[in-house]
Amino acid sequence: FSPHMIMSFAAPLGVGTESLGEYFDLELAETVPTSEITRRLDAVMVEGVHVLSTRQVEDGKAGKAMSLVAAADYYVEFRPGKEPKISDFLAQPEITVMKKTKRSEKEIDIRPFIYKMELQGDKIFMMLASASANYTKPELVTDTFFSWLGIELPEFAYSIKRLEVYADKGTEEEHKFVTLEALGE
Repeated sequence: FSPHMIMSFAAPLGVGTESLGEYFDLELAETVPTSEITRRLDAVMVEGVHVLSTRQVEDGKAGKAMSLVAAADYYVEFRPGKEPKISDFLAQPEITVMKKTKRSEKEIDIRPFIYKMELQGDKIFMMLASASANYTKPELVTDTFFSWLGIELPEFAYSIKRLEVYADKGTEEEHKFVTLEALGE
């Protein structure tokens, strides 16, 4: 009795995290050219939000974007003058943290879920696991890194910007990340 769009986001962002691009599935009642969908959606977006592209996925694949997400890129911007030693941090065979879930706390090794981490100018670039089974928050990695450096960060000392979201088309031994956009027509 109250029709509404069938829509789901691939990897919803945490509060306060900026993003350069988001993906979502949208189910339509009729076939519409992707250029027309892009034009119509962009025309009704709030200021500062733009639809860059639209892809059609094969029947039965809609609503699956969230299950495809395997990794994401992030920038962590920090105060000027800090020269963190990221290579020494990543050289550790294990990086154990206490991970809180809704029901408990447990110690886990996040090192296998940090696919890439490097200093780029005044920012830290990270590619982290983002699948539901091994989701690794950039805040957790950043806080753990600065704690390892012996630096206690004040609240709101850094901001996080997600750059891209990927599916993994490789094997468990060798990842082959592709953007979700590259998966559609």
